[in-house]
Amino acid sequence: MPHDTPLISTIVIGLVLAFILGAIANRFKLPPLVGYLIAGVLAGPHTPGFVADQNLAPELAEIGVILLMFGVGLHFSLKDLLSVRGIAVPGAIVQIGFATLLGWGLGTLMGWPLGGSLVFGLALSVASTVVLLKALQERRLVETERGKIAVGWLIVEDLAMVLALVLIPAAASISGNGHGSVEPLSAGLSRLLGLDLGITGIIGVTLLKVAAFVGLMLVVGRRVIPWILHRIAHTGSRELFRLGVLAIALGVAFGAAKLFGVSLALGAFFAGMILSESELSHRAAQESLPLRDAFAVLFFVSVGMLFDPNILIDNPLPLLATVFIIVIGKSVASFVIVLAFRKPMSTALIISASLAQIGEFSFILAALGVELGLLPSEGRDLILGGAIISIILNPLAFIACDWLRKMLDARRQGGETPESGEQAAVQADKVATVEPSPIPAEQPAAAEVDEELRRVTMTGHAVLIGYGRVGSIVGENLKSSATPFVVIEDSEKRIGELKQAGIEAIYGNAASALVLGYANIAAARSLVIAIPNAFEACSIAEQARAINPPLLIVARAHSDIEIDVLKQYGADTVIMGEREIALGMVDRLAQVHHDRPHYEDAERPDIMTEPPEPAPAKE
Repeated sequence: MPHDTPLISTIVIGLVLAFILGAIANRFKLPPLVGYLIAGVLAGPHTPGFVADQNLAPELAEIGVILLMFGVGLHFSLKDLLSVRGIAVPGAIVQIGFATLLGWGLGTLMGWPLGGSLVFGLALSVASTVVLLKALQERRLVETERGKIAVGWLIVEDLAMVLALVLIPAAASISGNGHGSVEPLSAGLSRLLGLDLGITGIIGVTLLKVAAFVGLMLVVGRRVIPWILHRIAHTGSRELFRLGVLAIALGVAFGAAKLFGVSLALGAFFAGMILSESELSHRAAQESLPLRDAFAVLFFVSVGMLFDPNILIDNPLPLLATVFIIVIGKSVASFVIVLAFRKPMSTALIISASLAQIGEFSFILAALGVELGLLPSEGRDLILGGAIISIILNPLAFIACDWLRKMLDARRQGGETPESGEQAAVQADKVATVEPSPIPAEQPAAAEVDEELRRVTMTGHAVLIGYGRVGSIVGENLKSSATPFVVIEDSEKRIGELKQAGIEAIYGNAASALVLGYANIAAARSLVIAIPNAFEACSIAEQARAINPPLLIVARAHSDIEIDVLKQYGADTVIMGEREIALGMVDRLAQVHHDRPHYEDAERPDIMTEPPEPAPAKE
């Protein structure tokens, strides 16, 4: 076996350093991604010690981007994408133009040529796919209206950058600046037709290629991709199914990039979005999750490897101006744009915080600009430095937006402080349901209503966390037995379904004590934690027990270890699915071999109202 193994070294050192520094960052209440970035700096060429392969790391990171966008596509339908086109398309275009103008101004002040300044501005205008989606997923916003607008905005930015990556070399070649090459298909058509297509022709060819890819996915992929996964699922091989999911995600992304000039991330997104129409989408998302998280970590490590800390000393003022454009300039622009479309304040703040960073497309544009001789190497260093700092500051931007929203709400309610604004929630008990009646256009929509207005008035009720496969069964039983209950759910789609079914529901993450307060957990009689995530379940149980000590807490688990941990955090009863399945099988066998009564599912007594009598012992 050869001793020179750069691929293995890059993966091992990158993941080990990321784990150690991510754990340290988490210990100090910082986002783990801060530790991942520092791990990249330590593994990069600008610090002493081990230096990871500079070519392999970005390619490994690109796999993370592909899998992440594929996962987002699995939860994002074409209908969702079209529903936000009215704000995402014009909003993204205006924001890109404003940020590019600011970057062009800074480049001009530094004496750069026009082409270099424009490339610099474009690189500052596009947000990072990984950072934006990680932030939305951590806050459970991907399936909300705010999340859909942000993702749609991101898709438009990706399309714009795909077009820019084609036009920049062509413009450099036509203008005589740099040494760019014209896009291959356009060059071939020019030779075939004997015509000079120019910039207009190149734009047309690029748009035609993107349209051809989208059309192919909607017409052919819509039938072929789900059919392939269904055939694999019927084999009963989990290994083949997992491999099929990864092959589809990576294969479609790679084919889109090579055949149609579409970005890898955009190709993967469309593959996931097409597959989302299949009932196997949930399972596909689960199977791709471990690799998705691992390679997303490698993305942040690769970004850190590119950063030269010396720029903090050599060019502090230009770097500060670059960060200002990314974090403040883009945020203000997107905030104003969203408000101009008469969207709620909370939506404007979330969008502005989500876009206050740059990432992978920025690095590609910077590398291309330097390669073509348009952008000086100093500009590339500023882009990399701005990316690192903006990614580190991004979690703080979300915190600042949350604080600003509370402060503005307090002023709107009569000059209250944010703390007193939370106390005002008690006076909002008159709002009996989470989904209020239609409100004026200037107010948020149902999913956007300020949390202070969402408080349950019932007492002695049950609180049900999650309304998936397990929670829905519990909920139906509670409803049929006339037991008062409220559901806490973080899926906007399920909130709508619950509303239609006449079930009271609260939109939010139950791990938040504030959300538990909206469910009036202090006056509840029982709590059912039906979500499969043991980490969140422990947090929910601990907080609920502190608020209401006599509360009956029932949770679910997948292992004996999870049962023990959940009980340590306050759960009274923990049900393990596998064990209950085994007991059900044993019960069915006893019915056959020991003449115990057998009930079909439809005839089985309601466990909440008619507990079955124990079968008499056989003589």
